[in-house]
Amino acid sequence: MNQKIFERVEEWRNRPLEPKSPYIFVDGIWLKRSWGGEVQNVSVLVAIGVSTSGFREILGVAEGSREDAESWRQFLRYLRERGLEQIDLVVSDKSLGFLEALGEFYPDAKWQRCVVHFYRNVLHAVPRGKAKEVALMLKAVHAQEDKEAARRKSVEVISKLRAQRLEKAARIVESGCDETLSYYDFPVAHWRHIRTNNPLERLNREIRRRTRVVGSFPDGHAALMLVAARLRYMAGQKWGTQRYMNMNQEILA
Repeated sequence: MNQKIFERVEEWRNRPLEPKSPYIFVDGIWLKRSWGGEVQNVSVLVAIGVSTSGFREILGVAEGSREDAESWRQFLRYLRERGLEQIDLVVSDKSLGFLEALGEFYPDAKWQRCVVHFYRNVLHAVPRGKAKEVALMLKAVHAQEDKEAARRKSVEVISKLRAQRLEKAARIVESGCDETLSYYDFPVAHWRHIRTNNPLERLNREIRRRTRVVGSFPDGHAALMLVAARLRYMAGQKWGTQRYMNMNQEILA
């Protein structure tokens, strides 16, 4: 019975993809597996996309030994070989390994650093008593009417941080803020959907809720199959059958 289910999951996991996905979101999920009498980490890499018709879909799920460049190369090759040829924008947390691999397989894709993860990185360098004030300053950057206005606002924020002797936070904003502004190159109606990795984070929470009861898996393949089975189920529910975005607008990429 399980073997038949696994076969169906594998068939779905390796199905052909449409040649274009305007927006995709990628992340890795860390789970536990038993190996040689020890419990070790295993990562499952996941990509979801928004189709040209505006529906969300699970593009890929695969085991990764780590979230390093080679794991991401294998994952992006897996998407490419199944037919995904063009991506306009990729949304993710910052991972140098992923960015290196992305340039090899989808050199024309723009990259959007998740705004929420960026905020967390900055706030880790801020005393707790100033966190709320700094968070409001950061949100003001991403509330501007266009990219140039956001850049000007980020310069103001950097100056304010330095005036408050928050040099480390100022350096993080100075070096990374521009990576969070790629969404401004796309239609305004899409901005709130594509500036964070939240669409995938919600799926990840559901996966963790389902896998928590298992504890540790006997191997990485068992972890992959459970995650893939759950994603396949969710893709057939409201998550994947309700239109997520209005794509009847020109992509400005």
